[in-house]
Formats: sequence, C-alpha cells, structure tokens
Amino acid sequence: MPKTVRIAMLGSGFVAGFYMQGLANVNGQEVVVNFSLDKKRAKKFAAAWSIPEHTTNLAQLIERDDIDLYLIALPNDAHMPVSVLLSQAGRNQVCTKPLARNPDEAGRMLKAAVESDKIHGYAETEVFAPAVVKARQTIESGGIGKVLWVRSRESHSGPHSAHFWDIERTGGGAMNDLACHCIEAARYFHGKDNAIVEVMAWGDTLVHNKKTKGEDNALLVLKFSSGGIAHCELSWTCKGGLDLRNEIHGSEGSIFTDVTRGTPISSFVSQPAGYVVEKADIDFGWTRPLPEEAFTYGYQAEMRHFVECVRDGAEPRETYVDGYAVNCVLDAGYQSMASKRWVKVKY
Repeated sequence: MPKTVRIAMLGSGFVAGFYMQGLANVNGQEVVVNFSLDKKRAKKFAAAWSIPEHTTNLAQLIERDDIDLYLIALPNDAHMPVSVLLSQAGRNQVCTKPLARNPDEAGRMLKAAVESDKIHGYAETEVFAPAVVKARQTIESGGIGKVLWVRSRESHSGPHSAHFWDIERTGGGAMNDLACHCIEAARYFHGKDNAIVEVMAWGDTLVHNKKTKGEDNALLVLKFSSGGIAHCELSWTCKGGLDLRNEIHGSEGSIFTDVTRGTPISSFVSQPAGYVVEKADIDFGWTRPLPEEAFTYGYQAEMRHFVECVRDGAEPRETYVDGYAVNCVLDAGYQSMASKRWVKVKY
C-alpha cells in the first residue's frame, strides 16, 4: 500500500479549516497534529477536526521526524520565519497565499526551500479549481486560439479575521489579499513562460477608513511579454458573498468561469437558514448557496496534488517560484498605485 502522508497543520483559523475540508476527501493522508500560538484555539481546532494532537511549541514540532508535510496556514507575517525554519530542518512544506508580505521575504523563503532540496508547494487554490483547470485545458487544446486578454474578479465585503486589516502584518490591503489569486490565474491562462513585464494599478480606501490603512478597492492591469493583457478587479466592499469570476478572450473564442454567482441552486427563505457561501452577508431572503465549496474553489484538488507529490517525491506544479513571482508583481502594483504610472516588474 502507498505510504500514508502524515501532516502537521500550522494554523487554526479560516484557511486551515478549508484545508481540512479539502483533505477530508484525499486518500493516503492523516493530519496528526495542529499548531497554534494560542493553546485554546489549537485545542478547539483539533477537537473540531478530530486531530489527535495539538501544540503551541513550534520548535519541538519542527524537530519531529514523523511528519511528512507541514502546511503553513498562518497569518502573512509568520510565513517567512516559519518557512525558513522548516527549510533549515529539511522539511517538506506548503504555504498558503500570498507567499509573503513582499518580494524580499518571498525570496528568502524560495532560496531556503531550494537549498533544503525538499518539496515546497504554493497553495494557490484558483489554479486548482475544476472550472479554471478545465478552462486551461480548453486553451491548451487550441479552442480559443492565442490568449489575448484575461479579466479576473475577486470581491467580498471584507476580511473575516482582524489581522487582515493590519497592513503591517499582511503587506497590503485588498490588492495584496485578493490579487494574488487573479495574478496567478492570469499567469495560468496566458502561460507561465509568458512573463508579466509591466503593471498599472489604482487603489483607494472607499469604505473601511476606520478599519485599515490599506486600500479596500483596487484595479490592477498586467502586461505580458507577448503583448497580451490581464486586468484584475479587487474589492473588500461588495455585498452578497464572495464574487469569483474569470473571462479569457482569445483570437478564436472566449471562456467564462463563475463559481459563486452561477451556482446550481438558488433559494428564497424567510428565516435564517445557516451557512450560504464564503463571506455571505445574510442567510435569508434570496440566496445562492454553493455546494461543496472546498471542491469548487480548488482546496480538495490542491491538497490531493501536494499529498501525492510528497508521497511520490514529485515537484508540485505550483511552487515557491510561482509565489515569489506573484509577490514581485504585487510589489510593482503598489509602486504603480503610488506613482500613478506603469511600472516594470523586477524579479
């Protein structure tokens, strides 16, 4: 029988919960321990997901020799220091998005991970989402000709956790939080060998001035070496739950994905009816529940992929190389936001 991949979940918050949902349908793995800085949160998370152990001692956890994969599901400011410790200890690791708060931190993570000669996976759900994967397959088959223009939208009414509003901890506002998905989707559709060379960005704080010093709305335009374009629409002020859409326009056709507003079920309920969809603002009236969120968003597919890579000793299709590239594009975006000019991307 194939080896069971033993996993340490680093984190006990929102994304860690989605990772657990994704892993629930992945064979050949077991989450054996949960880490959190807060003992009560670690205990509660472990109990909720039937994880046999929980700990607040990261150093001791990294020293263990019975863990095959460490999943970093921690706040952005913890990614780099934790990742470097894992690399120094020679551990396989996967990190949530964005890889780091800036290119410097992302570069340090990438360098250490490469030197460790261990697996490093960038957990960008968007390019593992079944609809997005199918879109890429259509592109590869020549169905829409040459990709010319990509439009991606990621919006909701604001982050669920307090630390997201603190740009010192995260690295930025809505663009930093949401554009990492759209940038990687654009790279996936245009092709990773077709580099993003220049960007133009706008951002402003239109609603949440009392909560954050970061932008709560942003637009980001990406220019590729082929001459192709992508533009990303990002917002923390849109009501109605997560809005996640892509358009891919080519020389011979177009592809559209919409996994949150085009769901296969709609309902009208006069009383609160429980969870609807990520970031839903209400749970009554007309709602569009999203079945199997973890599968639809790509959590299940990415977790299966990373588990299989660890089991087989294979390189993931999303690595810290990709996470670093996204951080470089975001950095150029913030420079453009400040200067109000096109900015070349420096990798």
